[in-house]
Amino acid sequence: MLEQLSWKVGGLQGEGVESTGETFAVALNRRGYYVYSFRQFSSRIKGGHSNDKVRVSLKQFRTSTDYTDVLLAFDQDTIDLEAGEVRNGGVVIADEKFNPTAPDHVHLFTVPLTRIAEDCGSAIMKNMVSLGASAAVLGLPIETFTEVVEERFHRKGQKVVDQNIEAIRLGYEFIKDAGGSNLEFALKPADGTRRLFMMGNDALALGALAAGARVMPAYPITPASDVMEYLIKKFPKVGGVVVQTEDEIAAMNMTIGAAYGGARSFTATSGPGLALMMEAIGLAGMTEMPVVIIDTQRGGPSTGLPTKQEQSDLFSGLFGTHGEIPKIVLFPTTPEDCFYSMGEAFNLADKYQCPVIVLTDLQLSLSKQTTEPFQLDKVTIDRGSIATADMLAQERPASGEEFKRYLLTDTGISPRAFPGTRGGIHKVTGVEHSEDGRPSEAVTNRKNMMEKRLNKFQGIELPGSLTRTGDTNPQVAILGMGANIGAIEEACERLREEGITAAHVQLRTLLPFPVQTLQQALSDAKYVVVVENNATGQLRHLLSHFGVEHPQISSCLKYDGLAFLPTDIQQFVKGMF
Repeated sequence: MLEQLSWKVGGLQGEGVESTGETFAVALNRRGYYVYSFRQFSSRIKGGHSNDKVRVSLKQFRTSTDYTDVLLAFDQDTIDLEAGEVRNGGVVIADEKFNPTAPDHVHLFTVPLTRIAEDCGSAIMKNMVSLGASAAVLGLPIETFTEVVEERFHRKGQKVVDQNIEAIRLGYEFIKDAGGSNLEFALKPADGTRRLFMMGNDALALGALAAGARVMPAYPITPASDVMEYLIKKFPKVGGVVVQTEDEIAAMNMTIGAAYGGARSFTATSGPGLALMMEAIGLAGMTEMPVVIIDTQRGGPSTGLPTKQEQSDLFSGLFGTHGEIPKIVLFPTTPEDCFYSMGEAFNLADKYQCPVIVLTDLQLSLSKQTTEPFQLDKVTIDRGSIATADMLAQERPASGEEFKRYLLTDTGISPRAFPGTRGGIHKVTGVEHSEDGRPSEAVTNRKNMMEKRLNKFQGIELPGSLTRTGDTNPQVAILGMGANIGAIEEACERLREEGITAAHVQLRTLLPFPVQTLQQALSDAKYVVVVENNATGQLRHLLSHFGVEHPQISSCLKYDGLAFLPTDIQQFVKGMF
């Protein structure tokens, strides 16, 4: 019996590929397996090839496999495009409707998916027939899917529920009669532990909710829209609001306005939207307004590859604004990290009174993973330096003098007062200003205010800016960020099995850049490999820009829209020796 396997469903977008993969993954997660599901789809509503690859295991993995054990094909294109990935002796389950043909190295089961579904009541139920067929091959009881089907269809009545369960049973019986259950693809039973199953976008949204955010202005854009869609349902329950704005410029300005009013506010976008927000992000920096911006990276430039993986917004996130402002840039790595990073982002924004950009990538944001339950007691809310009415009453300014919102301090951080706070009246403007917010172009004032803002992070490295695992004094240290954590972890394991010692360094904070900590983490390695999904090696350039040095640094790049697989990194490193 297998401790892990890889299952994939493919077909035309809009014909049930997503719902089939979702039902399969959720059902296996509920039985206690660790599940990693990553869907590839076209930039259109219907048509074009789509697939969902699901890894099922008795232990946690953070990436897809290099291979497929079982391929479920709704059309011939799926076989032509995906069967080469099916391992020798693997299984292809295909609808007889299109007279499928498959390579000789696989077991092809031609199943009347559509005909059985029609007999059960509707051709749309072919996805249920296919789940039953998959259950037979994998040695799973059909009850694996019963609970999910009942939850999904109970509102449509018991008849619909029964029809779908019958479709699963008939698919199961067909494969069993055809000998498909005699192959060696049975999964070892899991322990039945219930865990969360969610994508990074949902974890980001839930993290913002737990962190006390209550305002989210945003404009829909792939692959960030799920954050907004999740909170549209949740925010009203806690007195929050999601505002769909006319564009990203309005979203960013409205986020600033809500923050000025005292709310914890944020927005979410992708590369094109981030570009439109840049002027307003500069305004947040100049006015020292605490705002959080999620940027879920996708393939660029321009419209580029809206539904494909890339990590090419690093320079934009760090250096995109005109002029120079203080800024924090975080890059979480897992759904759990997404959840806790949002609490961290809001606290940092309030503490340092500056924009915080939370970078993610499409793979992290849209892949669904088994996730350990979140510990809410780990989420704290720190609003930073707030001038309360009592404080202002004790330090009443002279008659006619306004509150010095931008008071020059040793730390560069000044107490702020929310609108309506007695004694806290002050000016807020995007032009250079004096301590009370009044416009001022005086040379000394300009110099003082620039240094006040920029010196907030002087000599600071944020806690938890990176993690390091693996061997001491390794032959190679592999540096990565975002969703690449899974492929790197697995590549390191494989390299050790082949006699190559390896360490994995995962960067979580890009600004302020953790120069000293990263230098130390890489210093004992003979070689350093920087893994990133872009064409120009942006992270590697950041090492040089910030002064992190090593005599042997190589870039392992991928920019074809696909996520890294463990073998990509494994083979790259082996080619160095």
